[in-house]
Amino acid sequence: MAINETKHYPCYIHGEWVNASSGAVFEVLNPANEEVWATVPDCTKEDVDRAMQSSQKAQKAWQELPAIERGRYLMRIVDLLAKKRDLFVKLIVLEQGKTLAQAHGEFDDTLTYLSYSAEAARRIQGGVFPSENPNEHLMINKVPFGVTLGLCAYNYPLALIGRKVGPALVTGNTMVLKAHEATPVTASAFCKVVEEAKLPPGVINLVSGAGINVSAQLVAHPLTRLISLTGSTRAGQAIYKGAADNVAGLVLELGGKASFIVLKDADIDKAAEAAVMSRYANCGQVCICNELVLIDESVAEEFTAKVVEKVKKLRVGNPMDDVDMGPSVTASGIDRVFKMVQDSVAMGAKLLAGGGRPQGKEFEKGYWIEPTVLADVTENMPVAKEEMFAPVMPIVKVSGYEEALQIANNREEALSSYLYTKDIKTIMHALNHMEVGTVFVNKPICGYVQGYHSGHKRSGIGGEDGVHGIENYLQKRAVYWNYDD
Repeated sequence: MAINETKHYPCYIHGEWVNASSGAVFEVLNPANEEVWATVPDCTKEDVDRAMQSSQKAQKAWQELPAIERGRYLMRIVDLLAKKRDLFVKLIVLEQGKTLAQAHGEFDDTLTYLSYSAEAARRIQGGVFPSENPNEHLMINKVPFGVTLGLCAYNYPLALIGRKVGPALVTGNTMVLKAHEATPVTASAFCKVVEEAKLPPGVINLVSGAGINVSAQLVAHPLTRLISLTGSTRAGQAIYKGAADNVAGLVLELGGKASFIVLKDADIDKAAEAAVMSRYANCGQVCICNELVLIDESVAEEFTAKVVEKVKKLRVGNPMDDVDMGPSVTASGIDRVFKMVQDSVAMGAKLLAGGGRPQGKEFEKGYWIEPTVLADVTENMPVAKEEMFAPVMPIVKVSGYEEALQIANNREEALSSYLYTKDIKTIMHALNHMEVGTVFVNKPICGYVQGYHSGHKRSGIGGEDGVHGIENYLQKRAVYWNYDD
């Protein structure tokens, strides 16, 4: 596609490519230069209802297919998707701004998510338990919810689709997708693959919309039985309330403020390398990113010097080039972060790297922010209090493990934490007492499909990936069966 070419990406409802019933569209910008390169439909309540009715119509027949057949459909998507790597990688970079290398990684993760779900078709299990009486069986069957929603964040526009569609479909649900308004194009291209894979109409539907109206209408729709959201805590709270009338099931993966704890006995070189990798990946826009370093004061100077040295070597630029970091996704996101940095510096934080926009002609437009490091940060500063979702690393000195654990556990966000230490007793204590969904011990940011990705407290309910993630798309049905003559 030429730089100045604007292409329209329609929605996909009941096997047909459609525009909004009102004819309205909204524009998609390239975050690297703010150029309009695509448009998508701005759907109406009528469009939402059409998508939901389609999913409801398709669901019973989809459920009746053996799980292994549903898995084969998923593998068709995988096989077709694999042939379109270059297209999807380019779309991801254009609308999300992640580097070319990281876009390839997201593409591979998507194939893994879908393949894992397809393979799980043979592993969906129920249970049989002893009855209180002779000639009886007590069985637990597992059944789908029905019509589900997949509401995706902007940081992984393709991988989050795979993460939600895979488990939803293999367990017999249908799904209506709604991508974030900043990154809706990849979802439309994904549905083209769905069409090529010849999934029955209505098994996957796609709507798009600017603002919150379409999402709110989907959540409140009477046919909605399960909602899977990856997004902010504020969005999750709104969906929690919106789902109340339906008493719909929820899989919410929400905001995080991961503490990166480094104790005095840690391997400082490895900890510094991991801190940088775990902060600046995807321009800091990963929910499990290192958001707050808690460093033992006895090794703070050494650690900080190593971090700053590494950060100053990070290459920022056109994400299509060989660089380490591209732009942020939205203007509002970086404006908020710039203010947080400025306010924290005014309160006494020391700016050691970055803090503003990169210099140069290529950075005059777009949503750019330098990789930033702040030292002498205290708990009451904005960069320590709020999730930033940006390439800013605040460093707080602590007296030891006990203080670090207290700071980490005082937070309402409880998605993940990092711990660097060689002491086994400390590690075991942390595994029992860190109030988060994921703990990385002497390991940088990662995520394996056979694991489980979930938050505690205000970071979510339910979770995704692995056998536990598959389970969240299934309801349990107890069967008391008396076969006495």
